[in-house]
Amino acid sequence: MPTPASSAVERAALLLARLRRARLLHPAGRTFSAEAMIWGTPGPPTGVPLLDLPGRWPATVRLSKGVPTPGRWPDVLGVGIRLHRDPEPPVDLLASSSAAAPVLRHLPLPRRGFTGTYTSIMSYRAGRRRVYLAVLADPDSPELGRGLAELPAAAGDDGPRLVLAVASAVGPWRPFGEVRLGGRRGAPEDAALAFDPVGNVPPGLRLAGPLAWLRDTTYRGSRRSRGATAQSGGSTGVTV
Repeated sequence: MPTPASSAVERAALLLARLRRARLLHPAGRTFSAEAMIWGTPGPPTGVPLLDLPGRWPATVRLSKGVPTPGRWPDVLGVGIRLHRDPEPPVDLLASSSAAAPVLRHLPLPRRGFTGTYTSIMSYRAGRRRVYLAVLADPDSPELGRGLAELPAAAGDDGPRLVLAVASAVGPWRPFGEVRLGGRRGAPEDAALAFDPVGNVPPGLRLAGPLAWLRDTTYRGSRRSRGATAQSGGSTGVTV
């Protein structure tokens, strides 16, 4: 049951998104088809099947600018990854440009280039443990470049790769998979895609606390402003 506070925040997000005529957060971006390959968490398991067990799924990746600032100006950059796990619901992983160090991985940091470190900013709970997720640039793959205009039109086997990693609040990053970008999708597909960073979390993880509530409510209002749902983007591809 929505509370008065959540209803007010959702309405405010809806109105602001309508004024912007785009997503409230990260309105400018590029969407790619992709493939995610999970090899499992090295070392002690997290207890989260998606992170610990090998798997392979088609994916959709969106790279975006947060404000957005013009051209190559610094901005809080974002990467959203949707894993299409038919017949199960999709999983959405969202991360913002940040730093890898424990004292900085919870802070969004503006930068110019899309190649770099992205973290979930907010921590997840895996049982009693607190963990962060990250999307890291693969140093052995081509760079993504600076600015949305420089992102590749198509990638494939020789294109940029993103490494998925997990860490405790103070521990090192442990890579558990990678995402290979494919072809870039068109503007209608990019506009139709809608992530749900709270409702579509990996089974076994949960977000809690006031920031999770604020994020959930804000994203819900933004989706409503453009007639999207938490499943827009589908379980097999982007819907238009």
